[in-house]
Amino acid sequence: MRETLRLLFAPPKLPLQSATLWAVCLTLLGVVLLIDLLTPASLVVGTLLTVPVALAALGSSRRPVLILTLLGVLGSLVAALFNARADGFSSADLSNRIVSLLAILLVGGLTLRSREASERAVQIAEDERQLQRERLLRRLAEDMGGPLGQAEFVERAATALQRLTGASSVEVGAVEKAILRRPHALAFAPGVEADDHRSHLNSRLPLEYLAQPVGAGDVWAADGGALLLARLRRTEGGDLLLIVYRPQIPLALTAEAVSALQPLLERTALLDDLRVQRQQVSERGELLRDLVYAFSHDLRTPLLANAVNMKAALRGAYGPLPETYLGTLENGLESNATLLALAEKLLLVTKYESGEADDLMEEVNLRALVKSVLEDLRPRIEERRLIVERDLEAVRLWGRPHDLRRAVQNLLDNAVKFSPLASTLRVSLGEEDSEAILSVQDEGPGVSASRQPQLFQRFRGGGAGSGTGLGLYLTRRIAEAHGGHVRYTRTSKNRSLFTLTLPVTGEPAPEELGSGGKAHV
Repeated sequence: MRETLRLLFAPPKLPLQSATLWAVCLTLLGVVLLIDLLTPASLVVGTLLTVPVALAALGSSRRPVLILTLLGVLGSLVAALFNARADGFSSADLSNRIVSLLAILLVGGLTLRSREASERAVQIAEDERQLQRERLLRRLAEDMGGPLGQAEFVERAATALQRLTGASSVEVGAVEKAILRRPHALAFAPGVEADDHRSHLNSRLPLEYLAQPVGAGDVWAADGGALLLARLRRTEGGDLLLIVYRPQIPLALTAEAVSALQPLLERTALLDDLRVQRQQVSERGELLRDLVYAFSHDLRTPLLANAVNMKAALRGAYGPLPETYLGTLENGLESNATLLALAEKLLLVTKYESGEADDLMEEVNLRALVKSVLEDLRPRIEERRLIVERDLEAVRLWGRPHDLRRAVQNLLDNAVKFSPLASTLRVSLGEEDSEAILSVQDEGPGVSASRQPQLFQRFRGGGAGSGTGLGLYLTRRIAEAHGGHVRYTRTSKNRSLFTLTLPVTGEPAPEELGSGGKAHV
């Protein structure tokens, strides 16, 4: 019976629609005005004209209130004139009519004030709702911040939605053939036991969890509003299903939160792909480094054994040998040395590429190091009849002596190799603005402008016959590992100039002060 009465006499939805409001108010106004015209002025029926004015407050704007107040005043005046003409006009009737007019104006004014107060209350409520919405969505963004894979995203999303909605529990998982699969997460409100909410992982979901109502979008309610369900779309694998049990916020706000999660989910798929690709690249890089290291390391043993045997044969350990065979041994020994140098370079490249360079630093006398390298290159310098001009100041710095020697040797060896016969090779070393500057200048053909950008790249030499392309690359890597750099320029006199710059830490010893002069080696 109660339900029947509720259906028959359901309260109107406020505010009233404009057409309904005008129909009701104008009808009342007409009925009251007709009664006022047909009754004596002494009955003061005109006071009832305040009723449609008061009802105008149920509308959505102030305009009906103003118009109905004006119509009420005009109707009361018309009724007063009609009654005075029909029945005469006394002072009591005049007083009653004035009271009626004042009542209409007073009700109209109060209705306007209440309308303004109602609008302010609605605006305040809307501002509070918007503030709550922004606060909740900001908290959601904070909870979901950072680079996330899909498994991490699901875990964070369940916890963040539980905090945002105030639900008893939030469960998130991938739907595959009506079964909830991983990635999966289940978050509970504080004080809620896990036994109170059974996990749906690896179990068949009820039909109401899967059947989206037509036009409901990706968020819909079930079980009389006690359960909120939502879907997050995925390009691969099943969509993610969100099961929110007993949420404490409106469905519209939950729908906004789910919409905010969708682009974050799409970003996680990209991040997972990048992680997989990075892992594959890293594994391939490690494999290549291991192969190069094993090849270089295993190559040195037989090469060293060959060198020992060939040197022994040259010394006569196996008896007298023909001149042609001795020449062959010398050529083989030279080729063997070239292969050993290549193996050493490959080992050093592997060390720097893998980030395993020795961090142990010590003080290095750079001037003595350069002089030692020049002394090692003396046979080749003499063979090519080169004039070496040296200007070497005393410079000390902290670094890896073996690696720095390799860098200097690469530059000097490169200059000797490409210098024309009987030309001049200039080597200078100095310190400027706390930096050691080693310059190596030769009169060789140089490097073409098109090849200069690739000069210090791996396996990119200066041109045909320029070698493996590892020497200058190693020089660059060693310089950068010490906080310096190396560059190549072509001087105005068409000479090649390599400049190695390294930061200096520490003062040179007094006995090293001074410089070398021009020398013919």
